[in-house]
Amino acid sequence: MDYDIRDSLHDAAPERKAGISATARGEHDSVMRMFEEFKASNDERLDAFGRRADVLLDEKVDRINAALDAQMKRIDDLALKSARPALDGVRARVTEVAAREHKSAFEAYVRQGESAALRGLETKAMSAGSNADGGYLVPVELEREVGQRLAAISPIRGIASVREISGGVYKKPFMTAGPAAGWVGETDTRTQTTSPTLDALSFPAMELYAMPAATATLLDDSAVNIDEWIASEVELTFAVQEGAAFVNGDGSSKPKGFLQYDTVANGSWVWGKLGYIASGNAGAFAASNPSDVLVDTIYALKAGYRQNGNFVMNRKTQATIRKFKDSGGAYLWQPPVQAGGRASLMSFPLIEAEDMPDIAANSLSIAFGDFRRGYLVVDRRGMQVLRDPYSAKPYVLFYTTKRVGGGVQDFDAIKLVKFAAS
Repeated sequence: MDYDIRDSLHDAAPERKAGISATARGEHDSVMRMFEEFKASNDERLDAFGRRADVLLDEKVDRINAALDAQMKRIDDLALKSARPALDGVRARVTEVAAREHKSAFEAYVRQGESAALRGLETKAMSAGSNADGGYLVPVELEREVGQRLAAISPIRGIASVREISGGVYKKPFMTAGPAAGWVGETDTRTQTTSPTLDALSFPAMELYAMPAATATLLDDSAVNIDEWIASEVELTFAVQEGAAFVNGDGSSKPKGFLQYDTVANGSWVWGKLGYIASGNAGAFAASNPSDVLVDTIYALKAGYRQNGNFVMNRKTQATIRKFKDSGGAYLWQPPVQAGGRASLMSFPLIEAEDMPDIAANSLSIAFGDFRRGYLVVDRRGMQVLRDPYSAKPYVLFYTTKRVGGGVQDFDAIKLVKFAAS
């Protein structure tokens, strides 16, 4: 490569978050110092490469690389903690009498199992608040809180489009053939144009559940915020299951992950399939100019998608790419510009999704695209809780369910890197 990649790519500013703590700033400063040490050690390793094998240098670079991964994980955890909204702020905005009644009735149900008030509210509202398996709708602020937490910790949900629905399936129409059009003079005869041909993509909402357990002592403790407790108990379970499904879900009783769609070499791309660019080497990057495939992948996207592009890969793949440089000697991977920001690759935000596969023969280990336009998450309105004090005595189980779907909505907005010769 005889040009500087940085000059040819869109300059997308890394994400920034307000209210960064002193701890987060300290962790960020540590990452910056560690990355400088990594660059110096890796440069020394590259200088020695070819003259002699230096096992100690290789081990040192790998050790710093692993430490960088661990430090970035700590920064991600701090960013997640600061991104969690306080329930009190949401609760203050929901001041309707019905919402207060619902919250009070729901708390009585969770703490003591008293469901009469919730049944009365449902009857008064003529609402089918219980599903076929039983359970009751949670207060709107708790449902909103869980949704906000999931957006902060579920990597694909955080960059995808999210739509709330009230039915079981969301259908999105699209044109397979547009109406005929053309240029005519002011007084020329207008011929009748053909009508557009429409089709629809379907996104069914599947049931996702978690079952946190509580002791009677916890439920009797009035100082315990029940809403906060339920949200914190289910958020990680929901996020882990969602994250796996949005990447690799087979679409059977779960969302369909973007890696489960048919793929084709990008030069032969057609609607309904995702295009891929081959790395040039089975199970690895190309031996020479390994970063060229990243440039090719970026420019495989149309300009309208590229400006909002994100790289998606797991931490192990990121560690490999961290050693790449451009023709000017600058590292392609860069740590967050400020505390609370996101690492970037060739100026584009880098999203860590541990459900992405490791680099292997024919693996699709890197995705790049405008996921806001490319992938759709559908949430069916209404999260429900069923109190079960019998199945695991002396503990009380809370069978918590929400309905979630997902799938690719624009097959031109996401490109993949396939680790294959062609």
